[in-house]
Amino acid sequence: MSRDAHLNELGEFLRARRAGLSPRTVGLPDSGSPRRVPGLRREEVAQLAAISTDFYTRLEQGRIQASAPVLAALARVLHLDDDQRDYLFGLAGKDQKRPRRRALQKVQPQLRRLLDDLTATPAIVMGRRMDVLAWNALAAALVTDFGRIPERHRNYVRLVFTDPAMRTLYSDWETVARTCAAQLRMEAAKYPDDPRLAALVGELSVQDPQFRQWWAAHHVATLSVGTKTLHHPVAGDLTLDWDTLTASTDPDQQLVIWTAEAGTPSHDGLRILASWAADHPRAASDSS
Repeated sequence: MSRDAHLNELGEFLRARRAGLSPRTVGLPDSGSPRRVPGLRREEVAQLAAISTDFYTRLEQGRIQASAPVLAALARVLHLDDDQRDYLFGLAGKDQKRPRRRALQKVQPQLRRLLDDLTATPAIVMGRRMDVLAWNALAAALVTDFGRIPERHRNYVRLVFTDPAMRTLYSDWETVARTCAAQLRMEAAKYPDDPRLAALVGELSVQDPQFRQWWAAHHVATLSVGTKTLHHPVAGDLTLDWDTLTASTDPDQQLVIWTAEAGTPSHDGLRILASWAADHPRAASDSS
Protein backbone atom coordinates (compact mmCIF):
# COMPACT_ATOMS: atom_id res chain seq x y z
CA MET A 1 0.00 0.00 0.00
CA SER A 2 1.37 3.42 -0.97
CA ARG A 3 1.96 6.25 1.50
CA ASP A 4 -1.11 8.15 0.25
CA ALA A 5 -3.22 5.01 0.50
CA HIS A 6 -2.07 4.52 4.08
CA LEU A 7 -3.02 8.09 4.96
CA ASN A 8 -6.43 7.70 3.33
CA GLU A 9 -7.01 4.46 5.19
CA LEU A 10 -5.96 6.12 8.46
CA GLY A 11 -8.47 8.91 7.87
CA GLU A 12 -11.26 6.43 7.16
CA PHE A 13 -10.35 4.47 10.27
CA LEU A 14 -10.53 7.61 12.42
CA ARG A 15 -13.91 8.54 10.94
CA ALA A 16 -15.27 5.06 11.60
CA ARG A 17 -14.11 5.08 15.21
CA ARG A 18 -15.46 8.60 15.74
CA ALA A 19 -18.86 7.57 14.40
CA GLY A 20 -19.02 4.69 16.86
CA LEU A 21 -18.73 6.81 19.99
CA SER A 22 -21.33 8.92 21.77
CA PRO A 23 -20.61 12.11 23.73
CA ARG A 24 -21.59 10.32 26.92
CA THR A 25 -19.03 7.58 26.25
CA VAL A 26 -16.16 10.09 26.34
CA GLY A 27 -17.52 12.14 29.23
CA LEU A 28 -19.04 15.01 27.24
CA PRO A 29 -22.48 16.46 28.03
CA ASP A 30 -25.18 15.14 25.71
CA SER A 31 -27.89 17.68 24.96
CA GLY A 32 -30.14 14.97 23.53
CA SER A 33 -30.71 16.93 20.32
CA PRO A 34 -30.26 14.92 17.10
CA ARG A 35 -26.93 15.12 15.27
CA ARG A 36 -26.54 15.33 11.51
CA VAL A 37 -24.15 12.38 11.60
CA PRO A 38 -23.73 9.70 14.27
CA GLY A 39 -20.96 9.79 16.81
CA LEU A 40 -18.59 12.54 17.89
CA ARG A 41 -17.98 15.73 15.96
CA ARG A 42 -14.52 16.44 14.61
CA GLU A 43 -14.10 19.44 16.90
CA GLU A 44 -14.95 17.29 19.92
CA VAL A 45 -12.30 14.72 19.08
CA ALA A 46 -9.77 17.50 18.45
CA GLN A 47 -10.48 19.22 21.75
CA LEU A 48 -10.27 15.99 23.73
CA ALA A 49 -6.93 15.22 22.06
CA ALA A 50 -5.68 18.81 22.65
CA ILE A 51 -5.06 19.47 18.94
CA SER A 52 -6.63 21.97 16.55
CA THR A 53 -9.81 21.09 14.65
CA ASP A 54 -8.10 22.08 11.39
CA PHE A 55 -5.24 19.66 12.03
CA TYR A 56 -7.62 16.82 12.87
CA THR A 57 -9.78 17.55 9.81
CA ARG A 58 -6.75 17.35 7.51
CA LEU A 59 -5.71 14.14 9.24
CA GLU A 60 -9.08 12.55 8.50
CA GLN A 61 -8.82 13.76 4.91
CA GLY A 62 -5.49 11.96 4.50
CA ARG A 63 -3.62 15.20 3.79
CA ILE A 64 -1.07 15.14 6.63
CA GLN A 65 0.83 12.81 8.92
CA ALA A 66 0.57 12.76 12.71
CA SER A 67 3.30 12.40 15.29
CA ALA A 68 3.39 9.50 17.72
CA PRO A 69 2.17 11.65 20.67
CA VAL A 70 -0.84 12.84 18.63
CA LEU A 71 -1.64 9.27 17.63
CA ALA A 72 -1.43 8.20 21.27
CA ALA A 73 -3.83 10.99 22.25
CA LEU A 74 -6.28 9.98 19.51
CA ALA A 75 -6.06 6.33 20.54
CA ARG A 76 -7.04 7.36 24.06
CA VAL A 77 -9.86 9.68 22.97
CA LEU A 78 -11.33 7.13 20.55
CA HIS A 79 -11.10 4.30 23.12
CA LEU A 80 -9.01 2.07 20.87
CA ASP A 81 -8.12 -1.39 22.10
CA ASP A 82 -4.59 -2.76 21.70
CA ASP A 83 -5.19 -4.20 18.23
CA GLN A 84 -6.81 -1.01 16.97
CA ARG A 85 -3.99 1.05 18.44
CA ASP A 86 -1.40 -1.13 16.68
CA TYR A 87 -3.34 -0.73 13.43
CA LEU A 88 -3.47 3.07 13.82
CA PHE A 89 0.28 3.36 14.41
CA GLY A 90 0.98 0.92 11.59
CA LEU A 91 -1.01 2.99 9.09
CA ALA A 92 0.91 6.08 10.20
CA GLY A 93 4.24 4.27 9.90
CA LYS A 94 5.15 5.05 13.48
CA ASP A 95 6.83 2.93 16.10
CA GLN A 96 4.78 3.10 19.24
CA LYS A 97 5.95 2.95 22.77
CA ARG A 98 3.18 1.88 25.02
CA PRO A 99 2.90 4.19 28.03
CA ARG A 100 4.35 2.64 31.14
CA ARG A 101 1.66 2.21 33.77
CA ARG A 102 2.63 4.14 36.86
CA ALA A 103 1.76 2.82 40.27
CA LEU A 104 -1.02 4.68 42.04
CA GLN A 105 0.57 7.35 44.20
CA LYS A 106 0.12 7.17 47.95
CA VAL A 107 1.19 9.90 50.32
CA GLN A 108 4.57 9.34 51.96
CA PRO A 109 4.23 8.34 55.64
CA GLN A 110 6.51 11.20 56.72
CA LEU A 111 4.29 13.72 54.96
CA ARG A 112 1.20 12.09 56.44
CA ARG A 113 2.57 12.55 59.97
CA LEU A 114 3.57 16.13 59.23
CA LEU A 115 0.07 16.92 57.95
CA ASP A 116 -1.43 15.51 61.15
CA ASP A 117 0.82 17.75 63.24
CA LEU A 118 -0.05 20.93 61.32
CA THR A 119 -3.21 21.78 63.22
CA ALA A 120 -2.92 25.57 62.78
CA THR A 121 -1.65 25.59 59.16
CA PRO A 122 -3.63 24.53 56.08
CA ALA A 123 -1.62 22.02 54.07
CA ILE A 124 -2.09 19.52 51.25
CA VAL A 125 0.16 17.02 49.49
CA MET A 126 0.10 17.16 45.71
CA GLY A 127 1.44 14.46 43.44
CA ARG A 128 1.84 13.98 39.70
CA ARG A 129 -0.41 16.09 37.46
CA MET A 130 -1.28 18.12 40.62
CA ASP A 131 -3.48 15.38 42.07
CA VAL A 132 -4.40 16.01 45.71
CA LEU A 133 -3.05 13.00 47.61
CA ALA A 134 -3.69 14.12 51.19
CA TRP A 135 -4.75 17.12 53.25
CA ASN A 136 -5.29 18.21 56.82
CA ALA A 137 -8.49 19.39 58.46
CA LEU A 138 -7.67 23.06 58.08
CA ALA A 139 -7.00 22.70 54.33
CA ALA A 140 -10.40 21.02 53.94
CA ALA A 141 -11.98 23.91 55.84
CA LEU A 142 -10.09 26.51 53.80
CA VAL A 143 -10.48 25.15 50.26
CA THR A 144 -13.04 22.35 50.07
CA ASP A 145 -13.93 19.02 51.61
CA PHE A 146 -11.57 16.96 49.46
CA GLY A 147 -12.94 13.76 50.98
CA ARG A 148 -16.26 14.28 49.20
CA ILE A 149 -14.56 14.39 45.79
CA PRO A 150 -14.12 11.00 44.05
CA GLU A 151 -10.46 10.02 44.09
CA ARG A 152 -10.15 9.99 40.29
CA HIS A 153 -11.36 13.62 40.22
CA ARG A 154 -9.32 14.83 43.18
CA ASN A 155 -7.09 17.15 41.17
CA TYR A 156 -6.35 20.76 42.07
CA VAL A 157 -6.47 22.12 38.52
CA ARG A 158 -9.75 20.34 37.80
CA LEU A 159 -11.14 21.77 41.03
CA VAL A 160 -10.15 25.35 40.17
CA PHE A 161 -11.77 25.18 36.73
CA THR A 162 -14.88 23.08 37.40
CA ASP A 163 -16.01 23.96 40.94
CA PRO A 164 -18.02 27.22 40.87
CA ALA A 165 -17.17 27.82 44.54
CA MET A 166 -13.51 28.35 43.57
CA ARG A 167 -14.43 31.43 41.54
CA THR A 168 -15.92 32.92 44.69
CA LEU A 169 -13.22 31.71 47.07
CA TYR A 170 -10.30 33.20 45.12
CA SER A 171 -10.58 36.97 44.84
CA ASP A 172 -8.44 36.92 41.69
CA TRP A 173 -9.66 33.64 40.27
CA GLU A 174 -8.33 34.36 36.78
CA THR A 175 -4.74 34.74 37.98
CA VAL A 176 -5.01 31.57 40.07
CA ALA A 177 -6.50 29.64 37.15
CA ARG A 178 -3.89 30.91 34.66
CA THR A 179 -1.14 29.86 37.05
CA CYS A 180 -2.69 26.42 37.48
CA ALA A 181 -2.81 25.93 33.70
CA ALA A 182 0.85 26.97 33.43
CA GLN A 183 1.84 24.60 36.25
CA LEU A 184 -0.06 21.75 34.59
CA ARG A 185 1.78 22.52 31.33
CA MET A 186 5.04 22.02 33.24
CA GLU A 187 3.73 18.66 34.49
CA ALA A 188 2.89 17.69 30.91
CA ALA A 189 6.50 18.33 29.92
CA LYS A 190 7.71 16.06 32.71
CA TYR A 191 5.26 13.26 31.86
CA PRO A 192 4.45 13.51 28.13
CA ASP A 193 3.10 9.95 27.95
CA ASP A 194 0.82 10.12 30.99
CA PRO A 195 -2.66 9.11 29.72
CA ARG A 196 -4.45 10.48 32.80
CA LEU A 197 -2.82 13.87 32.36
CA ALA A 198 -3.70 13.91 28.66
CA ALA A 199 -7.29 12.98 29.54
CA LEU A 200 -7.45 15.82 32.07
CA VAL A 201 -6.18 18.36 29.54
CA GLY A 202 -8.65 17.13 26.94
CA GLU A 203 -11.57 17.26 29.34
CA LEU A 204 -10.79 20.78 30.56
CA SER A 205 -10.16 21.99 27.00
CA VAL A 206 -13.67 20.90 26.03
CA GLN A 207 -15.41 22.17 29.15
CA ASP A 208 -13.71 25.54 29.65
CA PRO A 209 -12.82 27.99 26.84
CA GLN A 210 -10.49 29.94 29.15
CA PHE A 211 -8.49 26.84 29.94
CA ARG A 212 -8.34 26.04 26.24
CA GLN A 213 -7.03 29.54 25.49
CA TRP A 214 -4.45 29.55 28.28
CA TRP A 215 -3.27 26.02 27.51
CA ALA A 216 -2.72 26.98 23.88
CA ALA A 217 -0.58 29.94 25.02
CA HIS A 218 2.08 27.46 26.30
CA HIS A 219 2.90 29.45 29.44
CA VAL A 220 4.72 27.40 32.10
CA ALA A 221 5.29 27.84 35.83
CA THR A 222 6.67 25.73 38.65
CA LEU A 223 4.86 24.97 41.87
CA SER A 224 6.94 27.09 44.23
CA VAL A 225 5.78 30.12 46.27
CA GLY A 226 3.23 32.90 46.04
CA THR A 227 0.44 34.85 47.70
CA LYS A 228 -3.29 34.32 47.34
CA THR A 229 -6.21 36.43 48.52
CA LEU A 230 -9.30 34.47 49.49
CA HIS A 231 -12.83 35.47 50.42
CA HIS A 232 -13.83 32.73 52.83
CA PRO A 233 -17.44 32.27 54.00
CA VAL A 234 -16.33 31.55 57.59
CA ALA A 235 -13.00 33.32 58.06
CA GLY A 236 -13.67 36.35 55.85
CA ASP A 237 -10.99 37.94 53.69
CA LEU A 238 -7.60 36.23 53.97
CA THR A 239 -4.25 37.08 52.39
CA LEU A 240 -2.10 33.98 52.66
CA ASP A 241 1.42 33.12 51.55
CA TRP A 242 1.83 29.66 50.10
CA ASP A 243 5.03 27.66 49.90
CA THR A 244 6.00 24.29 48.49
CA LEU A 245 8.28 21.67 50.04
CA THR A 246 9.38 18.69 47.94
CA ALA A 247 9.64 15.29 49.62
CA SER A 248 13.18 13.93 49.42
CA THR A 249 11.79 10.39 49.44
CA ASP A 250 9.58 11.07 46.40
CA PRO A 251 10.22 14.20 44.29
CA ASP A 252 6.78 13.72 42.74
CA GLN A 253 5.14 14.60 46.06
CA GLN A 254 5.04 18.17 47.30
CA LEU A 255 3.71 19.63 50.52
CA VAL A 256 1.88 22.91 49.93
CA ILE A 257 1.22 25.08 52.99
CA TRP A 258 -0.67 28.34 53.50
CA THR A 259 0.49 30.75 56.23
CA ALA A 260 -0.18 34.30 57.41
CA GLU A 261 2.08 36.72 59.27
CA ALA A 262 1.47 36.72 63.02
CA GLY A 263 -0.63 39.60 64.27
CA THR A 264 -2.42 40.20 60.98
CA PRO A 265 -6.18 39.86 60.41
CA SER A 266 -5.45 36.90 58.14
CA HIS A 267 -3.57 35.13 60.94
CA ASP A 268 -6.52 35.71 63.25
CA GLY A 269 -8.83 34.47 60.50
CA LEU A 270 -6.92 31.18 60.26
CA ARG A 271 -7.28 30.71 64.03
CA ILE A 272 -11.03 31.31 63.74
CA LEU A 273 -11.17 28.81 60.88
CA ALA A 274 -9.20 26.22 62.88
CA SER A 275 -11.70 26.54 65.74
CA TRP A 276 -14.58 26.15 63.29
CA ALA A 277 -12.93 23.12 61.65
CA ALA A 278 -12.57 21.43 65.04
CA ASP A 279 -16.35 21.67 65.45
CA HIS A 280 -17.04 20.51 61.89
CA PRO A 281 -14.89 17.41 61.21
CA ARG A 282 -14.47 16.48 57.58
CA ALA A 283 -14.01 13.20 55.73
CA ALA A 284 -10.88 11.05 55.78
CA SER A 285 -7.79 13.04 54.92
CA ASP A 286 -6.22 10.89 52.21
CA SER A 287 -7.04 8.36 49.52
CA SER A 288 -5.55 5.33 51.22
